[in-house]
Amino acid sequence: MSIPVEANISLVDKHPADDLLRADRFPHILCPGCGIGTVIHTYVRAIMESGVDPDRHVCVSGIGCSGRAAGYVNVDSYHATHGRALPFALGIALHKPDLVVTVISGDGDLTAIGGNHFIHAARRNINLNVICINNFNYGMTGGQTGPTSPKGARSPTAPDGNQDHPFILPHLAHAIGASFVSRWTVLHVRQFQEAVLRMMEKDGFCFTEVLAPCPTSFGRPNNFAQGLHEMEMYRDRCHIENGVSRMSDLQIDIMDPDWPIIVGNFVDVERGSYGEHA
Repeated sequence: MSIPVEANISLVDKHPADDLLRADRFPHILCPGCGIGTVIHTYVRAIMESGVDPDRHVCVSGIGCSGRAAGYVNVDSYHATHGRALPFALGIALHKPDLVVTVISGDGDLTAIGGNHFIHAARRNINLNVICINNFNYGMTGGQTGPTSPKGARSPTAPDGNQDHPFILPHLAHAIGASFVSRWTVLHVRQFQEAVLRMMEKDGFCFTEVLAPCPTSFGRPNNFAQGLHEMEMYRDRCHIENGVSRMSDLQIDIMDPDWPIIVGNFVDVERGSYGEHA
C-alpha cells in the first residue's frame, strides 16, 4: 500500500532565511561555483543567531562581485563606490554606535584601492565587522592580478605567473591593531559563521578573511576549472590552528601542493574601540 505524500513531507510556507534575503533580486548574477553566495548565506544565518534585531544590522559593500552582497541581504544596506566601503561604514558606526555594521567586500576593493582606509580603520579600532572575500583576483573586471594573488598564479596581467609577494591579510590586520582576526574558507561554513557571530559580539575592528573560489576568472588559468576543484584543495590542504603565534606562517601558496593553508581564529583581544575614552 502506498503512503500518501502528505504523511512523509512536512510543508513549510517559506525558507527560514527568506525575510533576510531580497527575493526580488534573484536569480543572482554569480557564476556557477562562486563562493560569494555561501558567504552571503552564512552572514544571514549569523544575523539570525545573533539575537540582535535585524533592524539594527547594517551591511555595506564596495565594488566588484563581492559588492553584490549589500543588494541581496534584506537589512539596511549600502553599495559604496570603489574602495570606499570602509569610510562609508565608519561614518555610520560613529554616528549610530548602537548599530551592528558589517562590511562585506572583496580583496581588491578592501586592500588595493581601499587599502589606506583599511589600515586606518584598523589602527583606530573602529567598531566595524569586516568580511573580506578573498578570491585572489579582480574577478569582475577580467581576473587581473591583485594584492592577494599568490606568487606564481597566472592571470591576464601576469600570463607567466605573478612575481609579486601578496599581502597576508590576517597578518596585516593584526599588525595594525584589529581586535579580532580570523581566516576561514567557504568550505568551513560552521567555523566561519561562528567567527562572524564573534565579530558581532565584540567592540572594535574585527576582521575575517574568507577564501572563496572564483572559477571563471581565477580558476581557469590556474587549473581550478570548477569551483569544486578549489574546494577540494581547501579540504586537502587546510589546517586549523587557532591562536597561531607567527602570522608570517599564514602565507598562501597555491602552486605548491604540499604547502599548508592555515585557517582559524588568530586574534581575539580587548583593546577599547574608537571614541570609547573620549
